[in-house]
Amino acid sequence: MRQNVLISLCAALAVMSSCNNMESKQTEKPLEVPVVSIRSVPLQLDKQYVTDIQAIRNVEVRSKVSGFLDAIYVDEGAKVSKGQVLFRIGDNEYKAQVAKARAVLHSMSAEANVAELEAERVRLMVEKKIIAATELELAKSKLKAARARVEEAQSTLDHATHLLSYTVIRAPFDGVVDRIPLKTGSLVSEGTLITTVSDVNSVYAYFNISENEYLAFNKNDDPTTIDENKVATLILSDGTEYRHKGKIETVVSEFNENTGAISVRAAFPNPDHLLKHNATGKVKLVSGKVESLVLPQKAAFEIQDKNYVYVVGVDNVIKMRSFDPSGRYGQYYIVNSGLMAGDKIVFEGIQNLREGVKVIPRSLPVDSLPGIAAQ
Repeated sequence: MRQNVLISLCAALAVMSSCNNMESKQTEKPLEVPVVSIRSVPLQLDKQYVTDIQAIRNVEVRSKVSGFLDAIYVDEGAKVSKGQVLFRIGDNEYKAQVAKARAVLHSMSAEANVAELEAERVRLMVEKKIIAATELELAKSKLKAARARVEEAQSTLDHATHLLSYTVIRAPFDGVVDRIPLKTGSLVSEGTLITTVSDVNSVYAYFNISENEYLAFNKNDDPTTIDENKVATLILSDGTEYRHKGKIETVVSEFNENTGAISVRAAFPNPDHLLKHNATGKVKLVSGKVESLVLPQKAAFEIQDKNYVYVVGVDNVIKMRSFDPSGRYGQYYIVNSGLMAGDKIVFEGIQNLREGVKVIPRSLPVDSLPGIAAQ
């Protein structure tokens, strides 16, 4: 008897709960949400590439002879002119070599003069048939050997003179001196790096683009072909734009077999010497306008590294749909796939929604979205 009463009570409670749920569903009103129809708009998409900035000329200044660094005539960071004396290496030893070579040359020249006089004397005696003709051939051979020794001595003197000239190190061109690690009195050997001189009146910006990007830029119908005279913008490491525009100068002839990219060089004027050798930044290239499907970023949410939006169906029931973005443009995603123009998506308040809920869509005019009206 008691068991039957309990069963009847549970049944009554279940009926009451069911009725309450039905009443709650009947009284629950659909949520009003702002909705926007995504569309395709012409976008001018800028491409940015990490770049390596180099001086148009950057030369290592090395010693060609050994010795002690006697004098340093410039300071680090100084502007120098072509031919200006930068350093001097002790030259006493090289002066002595020059003097010795010059003395040997004088001696060999004197011997050659003697041999020449002897050959002339022998020739006269042969003509008078005083001595045999073979004596003349011998005298000529001695004269030839003496002249060869003169040429050898001259070569030795020239070499010694060149070594002496190398003790004075001059600027190879107009530029700026880099660090000078050595100090006066330092011992240097042949090939020792003393400093570097950079010509930064203009700089080169090297960057790589993929094969697909290269082909896209060079399509016949694209007015922004990667070629000479194409304008480039330099983005400095702090994110600001460099005030001077550059131009694409050259594209190398081969793609890198490891990366699949091709190297491009742009030249930028540098009248204020703001840019230095080995600086970093980005090169921005402006493409032509391309029709692109855009989606407000605030309308999207991410689940397990995938991007989703709530799409409003014809029955005003929302459904989750994933999409693949190809990039970003301001406050918008550029949609690559997953959505179509005209799809109605929930613009904001998505944190309060779930799939399958019926809503009251409140359409927003496209012109009210930031950045779209200006396109």
